[in-house]
Amino acid sequence: MEFDPRSPEFVADPYPAYRRLRESGRAIWYEPTGQWLVPHYADVSACLRDRRLGRTYLHRFTHEEFGRTPPPAEHEPFHVLNDNGMLDLEAPDHTRIRRLVAKAFTPATVRGLTPTIERLAAELVADLCADGGGDLLARVAEPLPVAVIAEMLGIPAADRGLLRPWSAAICGMYELNPDEATATAAVRASVEFSAYLRELIAARRRDPGEDLISALIAAYDEGDRLSEQEMISTCVLLLNAGHEATVNTTANGWWTLLRHPDQLELLRKDPQLLPTAIEELLRYDTPLQLFERWVLDDIEIGGTTIPRGSEVALLFGSAHRDPARFADPDRLDLARADNPHLAFGAGIHYCLGAPLARIELAASFGQLLRSAPGLRLVREPEWKPGYVIRGLRELLVEV
Repeated sequence: MEFDPRSPEFVADPYPAYRRLRESGRAIWYEPTGQWLVPHYADVSACLRDRRLGRTYLHRFTHEEFGRTPPPAEHEPFHVLNDNGMLDLEAPDHTRIRRLVAKAFTPATVRGLTPTIERLAAELVADLCADGGGDLLARVAEPLPVAVIAEMLGIPAADRGLLRPWSAAICGMYELNPDEATATAAVRASVEFSAYLRELIAARRRDPGEDLISALIAAYDEGDRLSEQEMISTCVLLLNAGHEATVNTTANGWWTLLRHPDQLELLRKDPQLLPTAIEELLRYDTPLQLFERWVLDDIEIGGTTIPRGSEVALLFGSAHRDPARFADPDRLDLARADNPHLAFGAGIHYCLGAPLARIELAASFGQLLRSAPGLRLVREPEWKPGYVIRGLRELLVEV
């Protein structure tokens, strides 16, 4: 099988194609998406840290100067929302916003959420067990991180059902070559989510609370504050980045464990393995398979010059199976100690929420291991069509 993100067979198991890509070179031109594929760990890691590459080019060039066509005007609500978040900004804007957000999203804030996260995980797993099983993805993997982010932001419980559909619609635009129906859904979700948050921010300005939105409003550094749009974009980013990866790591991770009963049994016998097990599950079947960067100045990878104006596709899934960096990379080893995976990125865009994600994953995996020792699969799951953010449609289990 060749690299083909549109193929269900490839999405279900991209790893043989990755092996062939690594064997064929270090930078491979892929005509269907107009990108240079980068499949080797060392190159992916270096590119994430290379300031000649960027998540945007608009801090230095216009679309026309960069040889790119501006997005359609009707897509503007999505781009306003997306382009004012940390993930798609470069210095100095990225530096300023991240510094301000970090004043609100502190390690102490994250640690303080641990009891809430463990309580929510225990309740969700108890409900699943009481019913004798069900869809682990819909019953545990999805609701936990959404509830945690909603709790952090101070979103009322009655409104939390809105968040996942908005997030899923917006994240559709991160796939390769999204179609017009995907763009229309993302624009609608961007408008609705932005309007909702604008009202919530106004309410917190009048009556501050202990939530993250109130802290973002109060965040102040060297005479600078976040604009309203930056706050809205930050909240949406925290939701999208803060749960998409966690949802898919949980479901993909359990699907991996159920296919490796020897490793699952090892983990059940030794719960102390859980921290390294989570890192290995993040490596072995990473939820974010591809991350894009624009080439702001000519670079060279493996003797191939990639000119300014190009786009590189950093293949995290391939990098994590690179034998040049990981011993026996196709083997699941929950005790793997040397595991510098890139699931949370690297460089200035390293995931601000990585500590929170690890707490959530430890809570849900730990609770399921303790409360559902007989957890077993009902039927083999299917993969959703998305490739960049790769996850299952459902994971039906019995306990």
